[in-house]
Amino acid sequence: MIEIRDVRAGYGSINILWDVSLSVPKGKLTTIIGPNGAGKTTLLRTIMGIVPASAGTITLDGQALAGTPTWDMPGLGMVMIPEGRMIFKDMTVEENLMLGAFPRSKRAEAKTRLEHAYAMFPRLRERRKQAAGTLSGGEAQMVAMARGLMSDPRVLIIDEPSLGLAPVIVNELFQTLARLKDEGRTIILVEQSTHRAVGVADQVYLMQTGRVVLDMPASEVDMERLHDLYFAH
Repeated sequence: MIEIRDVRAGYGSINILWDVSLSVPKGKLTTIIGPNGAGKTTLLRTIMGIVPASAGTITLDGQALAGTPTWDMPGLGMVMIPEGRMIFKDMTVEENLMLGAFPRSKRAEAKTRLEHAYAMFPRLRERRKQAAGTLSGGEAQMVAMARGLMSDPRVLIIDEPSLGLAPVIVNELFQTLARLKDEGRTIILVEQSTHRAVGVADQVYLMQTGRVVLDMPASEVDMERLHDLYFAH
């Protein structure tokens, strides 16, 4: 579904990604793990057009994404849930969610999608008129997840969803990811918890210093070897 081939990208004169290649099959959960500074978030931003690729290609169902503005990505069925949630704190929970139905083709379904979001995250229905800035970290992550689902995306890109959350909330979060996977969503997940990431994934990529150093089905991953590579210098 998504093919990334020999991509280089970075910030100004600083290159971060070095000839990165990976495939994201339709209906599967692909996880990308690696230490801080490995280039994981830069890769996600490059897929979404936030960071331009200086070399290589990224395609969605064979269609090149180069030059596609980030704000047009939801119309193609691609949504990113960023690290740190990035919700609008002065707006209500419901206003944040409605912003997720941004593509014109999805606006007619917004009320229906809103009900689906509340069914998936019942706590948000209770807080729908509450300012998003008053929510707990776990509730804010629910808002970010639900907002991303409001356009009914074909591809869901999720960056570090468990960061800073209590274990009980992380458990709920990964149960939600498992449900989305069972629905047949195509998911790209960057996650700091290797055990949880591998446990929910179909395919695993490990990045080090802007390069992919491991690529294999999650069912074949040896966690001891994975951690040896993860912490290698």
